[in-house]
Amino acid sequence: MQMILSSSSSSSLPIPSFPCKCFSTFHAVRTFFPQKKHIVHCSSSHNLKDNGFHCKVKLKRRVVPFLLFSSGLFPTLSASGKTKSKNPYDEKRLLEQNKRMQKENSAPEGFPNFIREGFEVKVVTSENYIKRDSGLIYRDFEVGKGDCPKDGQQVIFHYIGYNESGRRIDSTYLQGSPARIRMGTNALVPGFEEGIRDMRPGGKRRIIIPPELGPPVGPSTFFSAKQFEVFDVELLSVQDCQRRTIGFYSDVVCN
Repeated sequence: MQMILSSSSSSSLPIPSFPCKCFSTFHAVRTFFPQKKHIVHCSSSHNLKDNGFHCKVKLKRRVVPFLLFSSGLFPTLSASGKTKSKNPYDEKRLLEQNKRMQKENSAPEGFPNFIREGFEVKVVTSENYIKRDSGLIYRDFEVGKGDCPKDGQQVIFHYIGYNESGRRIDSTYLQGSPARIRMGTNALVPGFEEGIRDMRPGGKRRIIIPPELGPPVGPSTFFSAKQFEVFDVELLSVQDCQRRTIGFYSDVVCN
């Protein structure tokens, strides 16, 4: 049985983004109205009977564009006319499209699916996943043993990172060495640190990070849009750390 978790990104994305302003009660309609322009050609007359000027008036039409901000002039245009209703068929099509992309990218078994419509995303997972109030979603494959890491301690872990399409974006397994990070130093992505804070050594967990808890976006990062990121994490060990000072030199040693 699948579980659908709804979320929306700002940001979130990935994400897309430009400012726009919306009018809730008025519609801007560009219309063109003809306006008459009078051109008068006059010439003097030497005819005593006329004793004056002969004038010919020609009418020339021109088009003047302007904006009408009025719903009263066009009662057929309603604010709800542009509201897009959700179509179950579209959600099914987007879900199948995401599954197909994940299969092409060789996503791991049981990988969550993402139904994205603009900035709105639905996460489809099995019932084994847990969603926290912060928006973080996770699933434990192995719980592990020992104490959970605390601020100031160093965690040693392996991880594999994926995007919504199941494409692998980073892996410490491929790098050949695990990551080493001290907790509470803002060195980790907020969602990642929250996800491993209550893990125990030897534990294995899949973490689904929403855009608001995700990494920064930019050309110098792996992430080009505000979107969900998925990390498979294996916590190897937790080490205590203490500051060491020798003369004018100071550092932190963890063991």
